[in-house]
Parts: sequence; C-alpha cells; structure tokens
Amino acid sequence: MTLKNCLMLGGCLALAWSSVATAQVSPVSSAAQGGQNVLSGDSEIGPDNEIVVRAERLRGQLNVEQAPVLELNEADIQAVGANSIADLITAIGPQTSSSRGRGGGPPVFLVNGIRISSFRELRSYPPEAVAKVEVMPEEVAQKFGFPPDRRVVNLILKEDYSSREIELEFEAPDRGGYWRNEQEFTLLTINNGARLNLNLERGEESLLGEAERDIAQTPGSVSDIVGDPDQARARSLVPKLTEYEATLNWAKAFLESGSSLSFNATYEREERSSLSGLDSVLLTAADGSTALRTFGEDNPLRVRSNSDSFSSAGSWTMPVGRFQMTATADASYSESRNKIDRRADTQPLIDAALAGTLAIDGALPELPDAGFDVADRRTIVSSNKVTLQGSPLLLPAGELTTTVDLGFDWRQIEADDTRTLDDSKLTRRRLEGGASVAIPLTSTREGFLDALGSFTANASLGFEDLSDFGSLMDWTAGLNWSPWSNLDLQATYVWREAAPSLSDLGNPRVETFNVPVFDLVNGETVLATVISGGNPDLLAETQRDWRFSANWDLPFWENTRLSAEYIRNRSRDVTSAFPALSAEVEAAFSDRVTRDAAGTLVALDRRPVTFARTRSERLVFGLTTRGSFGQLATRPGAGERGGARRDGPARPSGQSEGREGQAPSAERRGPPGNPVASGFGRDGRGRYFFNLTHTIELTNEILIAEGGPQLDVLDGDAQGDFGQARHSSRLEAGIFRDGMGFRLSGNYTGKARINGNLATGASPLFFDDLLRFDVRVFADIGRLTGTESGFLKGFRISLRADNVFDGQRRVTDQNGDTPLRYQPLLLDPVGRYLGVDFRKVF
Repeated sequence: MTLKNCLMLGGCLALAWSSVATAQVSPVSSAAQGGQNVLSGDSEIGPDNEIVVRAERLRGQLNVEQAPVLELNEADIQAVGANSIADLITAIGPQTSSSRGRGGGPPVFLVNGIRISSFRELRSYPPEAVAKVEVMPEEVAQKFGFPPDRRVVNLILKEDYSSREIELEFEAPDRGGYWRNEQEFTLLTINNGARLNLNLERGEESLLGEAERDIAQTPGSVSDIVGDPDQARARSLVPKLTEYEATLNWAKAFLESGSSLSFNATYEREERSSLSGLDSVLLTAADGSTALRTFGEDNPLRVRSNSDSFSSAGSWTMPVGRFQMTATADASYSESRNKIDRRADTQPLIDAALAGTLAIDGALPELPDAGFDVADRRTIVSSNKVTLQGSPLLLPAGELTTTVDLGFDWRQIEADDTRTLDDSKLTRRRLEGGASVAIPLTSTREGFLDALGSFTANASLGFEDLSDFGSLMDWTAGLNWSPWSNLDLQATYVWREAAPSLSDLGNPRVETFNVPVFDLVNGETVLATVISGGNPDLLAETQRDWRFSANWDLPFWENTRLSAEYIRNRSRDVTSAFPALSAEVEAAFSDRVTRDAAGTLVALDRRPVTFARTRSERLVFGLTTRGSFGQLATRPGAGERGGARRDGPARPSGQSEGREGQAPSAERRGPPGNPVASGFGRDGRGRYFFNLTHTIELTNEILIAEGGPQLDVLDGDAQGDFGQARHSSRLEAGIFRDGMGFRLSGNYTGKARINGNLATGASPLFFDDLLRFDVRVFADIGRLTGTESGFLKGFRISLRADNVFDGQRRVTDQNGDTPLRYQPLLLDPVGRYLGVDFRKVF
C-alpha cells in the first residue's frame, strides 16, 4: 500500500468522523484529571427482604462493554505492600500482561480515565495516592488509539493528597558475593486538580564474578600450565552498576473548562563495568608440543559503559464540541559510550615460542597495553498521538462510541564503532492513524432486547506508513456478550501487518571473538566468533489472531472471578532472532554457520532471520479473589464504592451517559443483618487477595522456509537455548491487617526438552520444571505501636526473600550430566535473594 493510499484512507476516516459529529448527541463533560469526585450512595430493602446497596462510581472509572480483568480499591492496594506505583504494577504483572502472545509492550496507562503521555508521569507516586486501579482487557486499548495487543491500566487518584517519602534499600544473595543498595526521595502533592511530583533516586550494585560461584570454564579457555591465572576470576556474572534518576512531574486539571495539562521531565544516568576474561595464547614449541596460556591477571579485559538519557513528555486533554480530545507527546534523547578492551597482540609470543627463545611453560613477558575500542550510540525518539473519542449517536441499545486517532513518530539511531569500518545512521518516520467503533446491539440496562443479554460489536481499521519500509494496514472485529450480569464473553479477530524494528533492519555488523556457544548439532559448548547486527532483507510480517475469552463472577464466592482465554496466532514472514543451532536450523541457514575440517563450530552469524510461517495456540486460566476477614460492626446502608457492570462508552464515568445523562450506580445485594463496609479494610478487619494464572501451550510450530523443515517447539525442536514448557503458572497472594502484611509471589515453569542429533550422537537435553516463591513481609510501625505522631508515624519496614527455597533449574543430557552452558549458577547466579527496606512517609 502506498503513502498516497494511506493519506486517502486518512481523509476518508476524517470525512466519516465529521459526518457523524453533526448528529444529535448528549452533552459530555471531561473528568478532572487531577483527582476524583465520589458520588454518594443509598440503600433500600429489596425483594425477599434483602438489603440493596447502590453506590455511585468513582469519577474517572471507565464505562466500557468489557469486564475488567482486575479491580483494586484502596484497601486492596494497601494489602499489596508496594512502595510505589511502579512496584504495584509489578506486583499485579500477571493481570497487566497481555495474553495475546505478540509482545505488544507495556500496558496503556490512564489517570482518572484519561490517557497520559508516559508512565514516567506517575511511576514514582506512592500507592497511598491511588483510590482505585482498573485493569482492562486488550480490546479496550483500541478505544485509546492502540492496537489490541496490550492491556489498559486505569489509575484513579485521590483528589487531595500530600506526602514526602524517603526510602532506603539494601539487598544481597544469601550466598554473598555481591550486594545492591538504593536510596530514593519522593515528593507528591495533589490538590484542587493540580499534581506536583519530584523523585530523586540512586542505586548501586557490586560486581559478581564467576569464581565466586565456582563456574566451570569452557574448554579452550583454561591454561594448560599450573600457576597461570584463572579465567573465572576475570569473568563477571553480574556487572558493577551505578544508576541515577531525577524526575519532575506537573499536571493541572482546569475544572471549569473540563481540560487538563501535564508535563514530565526525566534524567537518567547509568555507569556499568563488567569483566570478559583474560588474554590467552596457544604456544607451539619447535618440537611441536603446545600449551594454552592465560596472562594479564592484573589487567583483565573489561567493558565499561556509560549512558545518559533525557526524556520529556506532555499531554493536553480538552472537550472539542461534544467529544474529548487527548494529545500526547513524548520525546527522549539518549547517548551511550562503551569502551571494550582489545585483546593483546600475542604474535610476538607465538614467534618466540616457535623459535625456541620462549619456553611454552615458562614465565611470559609483559606485553604492551592493546588499548580499547569505542562504541558510541545516540538515539532520538519522538512519539506523538492525538485521539478524539466520544458518543456521536444514541441507539436503542445505548450509545455508539467511536475513537479516531492520528500519530506521528520519529526515531533516529546513530552508531560509531571502532571495530567496524563504517558508521551507522538509521532513521524511521512513522505516520499512523485509525478509527474504532463500538456498537451496542442489545442491552439489559437500556431494556432493549434484554432477553438476549447485552451484545456489543466493535471494529477498528488502521494504517501506518514507514519511511524505511513502506505502508502497512491492520483491522480488527469483535463481539462482546453479557448473557447475565456476572458473565462476559468476548471474541476478537485481529489482522495486522507489522514491520521489523529499525535495529533489526540496520544495526551495524559486529564480530565478537571467543563467545561461548552451545552447539546442538555436536552437543558441545565451544568458543566461536559470533556475528551480530541487522538484516536489511527482512520482510513485513502478516499476523492473524483469534482471541476468545470468558469472565465469570462466581455467584457463590463474593469478589471472585474465574477467567478463561483461548488464543490462536498465525503469522507469515516472521522476523526472529537467530534460533538455537540445531541440525534443522543449520540446514536452512547453512551460510550462517562456519565449521572447521573436524566439524567444530568456529563462527556463527546470529543476525535476525525471517521464518516462513509460525502457528501457536494457548489456553490461559485465571482465578482472582479478594475480601475481608474478621469481625465487623453492623452498618447497613454503606456500600463499597465502585460498580460491577459496564455497558457504555469508553470514558470516565463523570461524563454524561445513557438516556437520562446520569452516572450509573452499582448494586450489591445481601441478606438483612449482613453488614457491608464502606471500603474493605477501613474498619479494623483484615484484607486478603489471591491471583492465580495458568497457561497451557497447545501448539507452537515454526516453518523455517517454504519447502523446508517444520519445527515443533513443544515436541523438542529448538527455537532458543531453552526448551518450550507446555505449562506455566504465576501466583500473587497477600494478607494484611492492623499494619502487618504478607505477600507471596510464585512462578512455575514446566518441564521441557530439546531433541538431540542422531547423526552426530548429540544427546537430547532435559529441562526440569522449576517452582520459585518470593516473599514480602512488611509492617507499618506507627500503626503497630499506635503512634499517631512523631517519627514512627508513616514508617514502614519491609523484608524480602526472593527464591525462598533457592530453586535452580536443572538441565541434563541423557547421561544425567549438565552441559557447561547450563550450569545452574551460570543460569541464575543470584539464587536466594534477601533484602530490607526502610520507608518513611511524612
């Protein structure tokens, strides 16, 4: 598709929008971005002598036809024990990550129902500033101008909040060897629709070497002479690292006009140093005897990296007629410099040994410093998007909602590397746009064909034009059905053309010597020359995906939801990192592999490749529950804030909706005498939550090339260095009461296998399953001691223990031996990880 056609499509979309914008619509007022208003609720006695509690929704909650994946109120957030919004999002990672399998990136973040320019705007906010969190499924992302490959997180802030926070952390593995510390200061004020936030952070991490974990070295790198220095002492598993960050955020909601403005500025610096081994030389004497020598213990080979990043973002939201416009801009400039030590010129040693003037097992003379290579990289990124959304038409089943978006992105990467002959400069301009629409067909709330439940159809159409790759299209169609108030069913089809990344296409070619590579063909770990860089011959990928999902609020278990998803992915011309070197892969990409006369791997070109086709299918099941425990005084008529059903446009609930222009109310029913608290955890009771997600991979197949071999990844064919597990699970659970909290995180990865090679006798590899648990214990000292003033008020101590049972994945061959590439402490050098955190909120 040409740029001309894309512009014609954009014009048609704009014309269609202008035509529907002239239709009669109900008034719309924008929700204030600075905070939320909570409308009061009421109660009555319903049929069967039961209490019916109606609580109005928080202003800023989303009204969409899809049910939320997860909802957290203030007490739920407190029970997580997070120190910042970034920590909170990490803790609910299983719910915020997309299950579509396309790696669409981080979630779309909203504040009070309004899209923001960057997560940097609020990632350092304390969680105490948040009144509610909503996590929405991928289909909702279309309503904010994004493809349905990422979920939506809506953070509803308190309307009046102020704090200053100091946080100190110290962490280390129980095996010792290295440590990490972090210091952070955060200031936040929210008042009268305005927000001001300042965050300063510093982190430091020490170096961890292979000798401290007794890592066995790759053959061909260990000296033959006793007394030569040990390579393990000159190789690092964890680099030395120092990080700095300073962030300033400001936002203002103009309540009278319904508009809002935000601004972010961030500076980040990173200093990193790692060890990559010793110089070595193979000496040959005049009589033909040889000895591999290592030297340079006092001057090991290092890689020193420094990077600086400057980022700024802003957003502007305002009513446009009867619709809401949101414009965001995000720009960043980063530069990095890597200094890579060169290996010593050992030719004089080789010549002297061959001439007999240097004993191959004797002391080696000192060689001059070989200097270092310099690799510089500069990246400029600008991302801009404007969305216009509203409800231009009222149908019998409710309001038709539509979103039109237009975006312009620009990215430039400059790279200079003394190891290559040519410098690199890559530039990509991206123009994209699209429109989405949600059409209510039936509605139980509006009483239109309500015997069928609530049906909503949605569709989107989009385009993008890339300066370096041409024009691409995408479209989606979906149907949402709610036959009952506690059950939501969804079906979505996605067709999309996707371009390779700018780096995959144009990164400079770099050769790195003596890299440990596991050769599946021969079943051995060797030191080989590895080629990296971009591949300009990559093709546009065509994706075709189906997603079916069901969300059921269990009637017999309050605040509990069971979810199930089926995802089917089909792709053509797929860009992929170079897969693990199996016999099938070598046959398909024989020009990428170089072997010596004995068949030993000596060089491997790992630049990206294009697979002809891929297909995968998976099932994802989820169970989420939350609630309170302990005795509660009877308080009939008070209801937990927040609605349970959604059947309307994607906008903050403070906007008018429906035929009467009233915000919807939520209902909670229960027998008389069964008290309902106004917000769980505010009455002295404890709070618990439990989230479990289990994924079953049904199919994962790769056709490397037309007419070539097909890999069945689940049946042992290798795509990467690790086999593909069929089963995996994630767990997040916690309990909180009276200032004390406990959080448990779990990750399970099932067994897997990589097939061997019958022709060479290479053994298959077997990957044991792995179960890991992380524990957080936190205590609000002020609440525990009953201190309402002084230093202890707002003072929290948190203890962490990651990988509590020190789980290590075991990889063995058919003889039960572990290949060097898969040593447990090489795969996970940290193991059990302990830490303490001191947090004081003023």
